[in-house]
Amino acid sequence: MATLPNQLPRLTLPAGTLVDTTDDGPWHEPLLWYADAPVRPGDWARLRSTGRPLGLLPVLIDTGRRDEGPQDWELRPADTTYPGDHDAEEVLAEAWEAYTWDEPEEVVARWPGLAPSPAVSTPETPDQLASEVADMLADTARPALVPARRSADIPAAIGWSGPLNHENDVARLCAVLRSWEDRYDIRVVTLGFDTLKVSVGRPPTTEAEAYALAAEHFAFCPDNVDVRPRGRRSYAEKHLLGQEVWSFWWD
Repeated sequence: MATLPNQLPRLTLPAGTLVDTTDDGPWHEPLLWYADAPVRPGDWARLRSTGRPLGLLPVLIDTGRRDEGPQDWELRPADTTYPGDHDAEEVLAEAWEAYTWDEPEEVVARWPGLAPSPAVSTPETPDQLASEVADMLADTARPALVPARRSADIPAAIGWSGPLNHENDVARLCAVLRSWEDRYDIRVVTLGFDTLKVSVGRPPTTEAEAYALAAEHFAFCPDNVDVRPRGRRSYAEKHLLGQEVWSFWWD
């Protein structure tokens, strides 16, 4: 796929860091820029307005308690494929089978398939909602720009290794994020060493919708969800039904 030239080295940006550090040594171009200062209300919207015409998209960087930025994250762009080369349902079905093989069939059924897209969306556009969510995280994360065409591709664009114990190629998970972009209007808002937050412009509005989606969340991030029916139902009600932010953590 044709991509725009990486504009990060050519931009005049606030004080921050151009990251080219990877697990295999320096990358041939910056993978992202992130600011020295914490994010302030309005930063997300400003960065998106500036960056999108140049092929750059905003994300927030969570440096955690140890204040470790992406240069400390063991990024692996050389091992990352293209999200468009993967099918979201195949990725989820394979993960479902891999993580439920030892569960009795009467407890955990076979892969149930992709959940339907909810009919109702939030009043805001997906990008407006992402900006509002980012503003709520002011002073807890740092603004960043990543060369990417789609928000769902941001983890793959930097070779993020957060889910490494679950998935060796984050582009496969980005294929799922693309599917969630299409069905749930998600945007990748925050990345940490092993954490991910997305805004959700079209969250489930019924218990049935949320329960169906919980199966996808388990296959995407099994550390988040108890796959058994009672656990999935509890997760669906607490973390998916009407929720405009989804959070993921990989052990």
